[in-house]
Amino acid sequence: MIQKARQHAGHGPEDNHHGHHHHGGVLHTHAPVDKMKQAFALTCVVLFVEAIGGMLSHSLALLSDAGHVLTDLAAIGLSWYAMVQAQKPPNDTMTYGYHRTGILAALSNGVGLIVIAIVIIWQAYGRFQHSEPIDSTWMFISAGVGLLINLYLGLGLRSENNINVRSAVLHMLGDAAASAAVIVAAIVIAATRFYMIDPILSVLIALLIAFGAWRIVQQSVGILMEGTPKGIDLQEVAETIRSTPGVHDVHDLHIWSITSGRNALSCHVVIDGEQTIRHSQAVLREMEHQLVHLGIGHVTVQVEDAEHPHGGSILCCDDPAPEHRDTAK
Repeated sequence: MIQKARQHAGHGPEDNHHGHHHHGGVLHTHAPVDKMKQAFALTCVVLFVEAIGGMLSHSLALLSDAGHVLTDLAAIGLSWYAMVQAQKPPNDTMTYGYHRTGILAALSNGVGLIVIAIVIIWQAYGRFQHSEPIDSTWMFISAGVGLLINLYLGLGLRSENNINVRSAVLHMLGDAAASAAVIVAAIVIAATRFYMIDPILSVLIALLIAFGAWRIVQQSVGILMEGTPKGIDLQEVAETIRSTPGVHDVHDLHIWSITSGRNALSCHVVIDGEQTIRHSQAVLREMEHQLVHLGIGHVTVQVEDAEHPHGGSILCCDDPAPEHRDTAK
């Protein structure tokens, strides 16, 4: 087994007998904490403006958008907290560190958005029964402020590859789209006095919120359940490992995400039992190099020879291999 830690910490060859490898280029993530602070402050401004505007204009669509902004505020706050927690180093009780804090935050954001969407639809149902006159001027001004600020924040953070940042960006861009729709509705109301467009728009905003939230919930649950990361083909990874010179087979293969963008792998590989440790190191280095190109940077490999008992599947089996069961009797 190998660990190329000397490249990062200056260890010598005597330390290279572990099958555990981190590749800095794959695992390194950037947490724009300062940007999230700015986003939190500006989102507070949007919430205040849209809540006051919604009450003054009697627009459910604008109040719905303010409710969405409230979840934006929670999303940004949780993401900010999660990124700070993720910077904490691993310890004896949290050996992977605190990266999953961010996934829990993203899951909470998604569930919260779905609840908000249900509340908005319920309120819109009441407006369909009894419409109310709406002041389109306040509606237009408040939504305009929300549109400008959310576009500024969402477009500024859209290139980040962190699940919590992307969750927050989804909130911001979704709210920007909702604000744009509210502006259109305000123009329609001012021109035609068709007040029913307000609850109609509220339902569309709610569906937009729910759709985006469901995607975040699915991705978060997938990571927490340690499913194969999106975009990685398990069979392709297995074939890549088998194609490494010196590797005869692979089994007990696991691929998962520690957090968004930090993929890990563990497996057992079968090599020639007559190989020296030095030769097996070369085999493992080549394997790790190939896996990095597949987006996997945290690799742990157990080396075995053909006589070691194991099943025939590349996946881990709960039951021991037949040879091991016979030995245990």
